Amino acid sequence: MSKPLQAIRGMNDILPEQTPLWRYFEATVAGLLDGYGYRQIRMPIVEFTELFKRSIGEVTDIVEKEMYTFEDRNGDSLTLRPEGTAACVRAVLEHGLSGGGQTQKLWYIGPMFRHERPQKGRYRQFHQIGLEVFNLPGPDIDAELIMLTWRLWKLLGIGDAVTLELNSLGTSEARAVYRGELVEYLTARIDQLDEDSRRRLSSNPLRILDSKSPQTQALLVDAPKLENYLDEESRVHFAGLKARLDAAGIPYVINPKLVRGLDYYSKTVFEWVTDKLGAQGTVCAGGRYDGLVEQMGGKPTTGVGFAMGIERLLLLIETLDKVPAEIARTVDVYLCAIGEAAELAAIPLAEQLRDKIPGLRLQVNAGAGSFKSQLKKADKSGALFALVIGEDELAQQVVGCKPLRGQGEQNSIAWDVLAEHLATSLKQA
Repeated sequence: MSKPLQAIRGMNDILPEQTPLWRYFEATVAGLLDGYGYRQIRMPIVEFTELFKRSIGEVTDIVEKEMYTFEDRNGDSLTLRPEGTAACVRAVLEHGLSGGGQTQKLWYIGPMFRHERPQKGRYRQFHQIGLEVFNLPGPDIDAELIMLTWRLWKLLGIGDAVTLELNSLGTSEARAVYRGELVEYLTARIDQLDEDSRRRLSSNPLRILDSKSPQTQALLVDAPKLENYLDEESRVHFAGLKARLDAAGIPYVINPKLVRGLDYYSKTVFEWVTDKLGAQGTVCAGGRYDGLVEQMGGKPTTGVGFAMGIERLLLLIETLDKVPAEIARTVDVYLCAIGEAAELAAIPLAEQLRDKIPGLRLQVNAGAGSFKSQLKKADKSGALFALVIGEDELAQQVVGCKPLRGQGEQNSIAWDVLAEHLATSLKQA
């Protein structure tokens, strides 16, 4: 027998029972970002591999081990995007969106791809919502990004389950000096480092700061501290950010070991973390990348942004039992029609109800069936009310209205007042 067809490991179907929560989350985020003046941009999921080598860095874990890369028929090396910032910067440069100092406040949503070991809340195809802001250099926009995420957590009911961690990486020049001191310190103690940290020592030594090895962490206690190498500009910027968060009443923790996994960050870096999801604790992360646009061939342009993992946030919402009850219901009203004449009458009646009650989720029975079988389907649909048209109702120009989720008897409602009655009943349900 041939092997059954199935999804690729780490690339999951999102089933109809799951999509209401996705749609609720996406709509909540989109509405929030509209309120803050951000505009959506949509980039392709496949880019030239060179884009990520130039932006992320050839010696990062992502480029070395995690990217899905292949050659197309022309021999070009293409890659499924592992993150969104590089693609967004490419689009901004290609279409001149940041030219002349134009301010851009952009957001995007979609799948990303990394060849990692699948874990709960961490997949090879995962979905992110990202924000990127260009040509706003001050700490005020850094604070806005954090404030709008704080508002989102409150909207979703998860504010008490997440903690904001902050750090400043300084400018690239200041960080280069610190990097040299850190490498010198660790090289003298290389035999005490874990294997992963030894590998990073020559490629990305700052990532050693967030090593999961207890032995390496113990070694870092006496290591040089990044905060002691910050330039004055970065100190002032970081102080401005903290002052704004204090003014907004947003609590935070300074984490001097927070460095982020991508080379292009500078100055502000932040993460929203939770202890409710086990090892996968980061639900949103970002920071400032003032040198990235120039690194990718553009004119000097400041940038700041973040990305949030949708799967992890939905898992957190479910773990905390914060899924709104109403989103599980996909049908408000189920219309049963018994007999061909009633089926014909149900068609225009359903359309009239949809016209008169905006947003009404009305399902008309399909496949005929007896009154009893249609009522069973109405109940299974999760609808609040069943509408019934049979021979008697058709003759009297009425519809039977039966509550399915609460107390009450079936009533006969005249066609001309049905929409009004139904709208009122749905509000009270």
